[in-house]
Amino acid sequence: MRTRQLALAAASGAVLFATVVLPATARGAHTSNAPTRADPGSVGADELLAKVRTCSQISNGKYRTDGGSPATVPVCGKNGAVFWKADLGIDCDGQITEACNENTDPWFQPDTSFHQSNGKPLNAEKLPYVVVPSPGSIWNYASAGIKGGGVVAVIYGNKVEYAVVGDTGPSNVIGEASYATAKALGMNPDPKTGGAQSGVTYILFKNSRSKPIESHGAAAALGDELAQQFVANN
Repeated sequence: MRTRQLALAAASGAVLFATVVLPATARGAHTSNAPTRADPGSVGADELLAKVRTCSQISNGKYRTDGGSPATVPVCGKNGAVFWKADLGIDCDGQITEACNENTDPWFQPDTSFHQSNGKPLNAEKLPYVVVPSPGSIWNYASAGIKGGGVVAVIYGNKVEYAVVGDTGPSNVIGEASYATAKALGMNPDPKTGGAQSGVTYILFKNSRSKPIESHGAAAALGDELAQQFVANN
């Protein structure tokens, strides 16, 4: 879990682990973990962005995008999802790999808040995942039906990448995703210099859960179904 720009430790909080049954198409999806491009799916970035032009704020306050920035980012509610618009900082935490280790990332931690089905930390180099703020006075993700393994549509430019909720960060900072997420969206994924300063939209689908959490194929299949529902219901 990330403590990059803050000295404060992430607030503690119980994480809700309710079981959600995946649609049949997602249960039978392929299990490749290596994204080479943003998932095309059947729902375009423009369709999703059209549904999140306005914000009905559900957070008690706003988040910072890093420890020294002003608090400007609210969490917004929609039918079937929550969303925010922020930057994208690179999270390389989890399994030690060639791209993600203590030498490549000064803030590296060899664990993630949520683990693979075999109990190991997630692999930030291979798995697209998103970091959510730890529960605190601003917002508690669990209260909104968001949980580890929940499906997220991450939008940057004209690309949509489906990811999972994989880690937690400081309770007052938002806007972070794994090395693999950034790479799939065409960003520089380097944990020191990569990511995006702005222009990233995160749509988290309520009460969703991709199984196993480490299967990007399952997340992409379920994400496309949920995105279609989101567009139709908002």
